Amino acid sequence: MLAMFMAAIEATIVATAMPAIVSELGDFSLYSWVFSSYLLMNAVTVLIYGKLSDLFGRKPVLTVGIIIFLIGSLLCGLATTMEWLIIARFVQGFGAGAVLPIASTIVGDIYTKEERAKIQGFLSSVWGISAIMGPALGGLLVEYVSWRFVFWLNIPLGILTIIGLYLFLHENIEKRKPQIDYVGAVLLTMSITTFMFILVEGGIRFEWLSMPILLLGAFTILCLIAFVLYERKLEEPMMPFELWSERSILIANLTSHTTGIILIGLSTFLPTFVQGVMEEKPIVAGLTLTTMSIGWPIAAMISGRTILTIGFRTTSILGGISLLCGSVIFILLSGTNSPLFAATGSFLIGVGMGLTTTAFIVSIQSTVEWRKRGVATATNMFMRNVGSTIGAALLGGILNSRLLNYLSSKGASEDLNLESTTTLLDVSQRGNLTEEARTLLQNGLEFALHDVFWIVFGFALLSFILILFLPKKDKALG
Repeated sequence: MLAMFMAAIEATIVATAMPAIVSELGDFSLYSWVFSSYLLMNAVTVLIYGKLSDLFGRKPVLTVGIIIFLIGSLLCGLATTMEWLIIARFVQGFGAGAVLPIASTIVGDIYTKEERAKIQGFLSSVWGISAIMGPALGGLLVEYVSWRFVFWLNIPLGILTIIGLYLFLHENIEKRKPQIDYVGAVLLTMSITTFMFILVEGGIRFEWLSMPILLLGAFTILCLIAFVLYERKLEEPMMPFELWSERSILIANLTSHTTGIILIGLSTFLPTFVQGVMEEKPIVAGLTLTTMSIGWPIAAMISGRTILTIGFRTTSILGGISLLCGSVIFILLSGTNSPLFAATGSFLIGVGMGLTTTAFIVSIQSTVEWRKRGVATATNMFMRNVGSTIGAALLGGILNSRLLNYLSSKGASEDLNLESTTTLLDVSQRGNLTEEARTLLQNGLEFALHDVFWIVFGFALLSFILILFLPKKDKALG
C-alpha cells in the first residue's frame, strides 16, 4: 500500500505542479514530453519487471525499481532546464515500471481468489488518500515552497517502503533459469519512442507528409513487426501473446489501452485548462483532479463486491457508462464554468476507471497460474501505460498544433506563440500581458483543449464498445 501510495501521489502532484514548472523552466512546446518520457519508460519496463518478478521474486525486483525511481525523483527536483527534467523523468519512469504491477501482483500471491476482489478494491483506496493529499500538498508546495519538493517528497516514502518490504514480505521462489528478453525490450522501446516523436512533432517541427515523418513512420512499423515476430519465437517472451487468446484478457487489455489515453488526457491537460482558461490557483486545479482520484478507489471497492454478485461484465459496463458521462462534461466545459463542474467530470471518470480496472485485474489474476501472474498483470498495466504514453504525445501534439492554428487564424503577432502560454500559466507574470493578448491566448487555449477533450470522448466511446464484447460468463469468476 505504501508503494502504491508513492506512485499514486506522484501522478496527482506532478500534474498540479506542471504549469508552475513550465512557467519557470520555459519551453511550453516540451510540456507533453515531461509526461511522455516518464510514461514511455514506465510502459516498456513494466513487462520486464513483471517477468523478472516471476523469475527472482517480487521483493528484490520491487526494491530495485523503487531505488531507481528515487534517483530519478532526486534528479527531477534538481532540474534547471526542461531537457534536464525530461531526462530525469526517463530515469524516474524506468523505476516506476516496477511499482504498480508488482504491488498488485503481491496481493494476487498472498490472498485467495475469493479474497482477491475485496483486497484489490481495498488496495485501490490508497488512491483516495493520495488524491486528497496530493493536489492540496502539491498546490501548497508550489505556492509557498518550491515545485522541486513535489519530486523530493517521494524519497522518504520510498525508503519506508523498502524497509517495510524487508521486514514483512516473506516469499518462496521457484528457482528457474532466467531468460530475459532484452531484444524485445529494445525493439518495443524504439517503436514507441519514434511513434511518440511523430505525434508530438508532426505538424509542428515537421509537416505531416514530410520525408522525416514518413521515414520515422516506416521505422516504427518495421520495429513493431520485428517485435511481434521475435516474441512469437521465444519460450519466455516479454509479451506472451498466448495470454491474449483468452477473450476476457484480450478485451481487458485493449480497453485498458483506450482508458489509458483518457486518463492521461485529463491528468495532463485539465490543470492547464483550470489555471490558464479559468485563471484559478494551482491548488484549485489540483482539487479538480482530486475528485477523479476519490471516485476511483470508491468505485474500486464497490467493484470488488459487485464482481462477485452482478458479474465481471456488468460491472465493467457500468464503468464504461461512467467514463462516457464524464467525458461529455469535459466537452461542455468552458472558461465561464465553475471548477466544480470540471471536478464532477473528473469524479465520473474516476468511477469508470475504478469499476473497470479492478474487474480486469481480478479476472486476469484468477485466470492464470502463479508463474505467469506477474507478467499477466504487467501486460494489462503495460497496455494502459502505452495508452497513456501515446495519449500524452498525441494530445500534446494536437494541443500545440491547434493553438498555433488558432493564433495564426486570428492574425496574432509573432510575439504570441506557444511560449507565451507559459506567461499565461504563471500568476505572477500574467499581468505583464496586455488585455488583448491575454484574451487571445485564453481563447486559443480553450479552443485547443476542447479538441483534446473531443478526442478523450472518442476514446471513452471506444472503451464502452470494447467492454460490450466481454464474454457474458467469465471462466475465472463464474
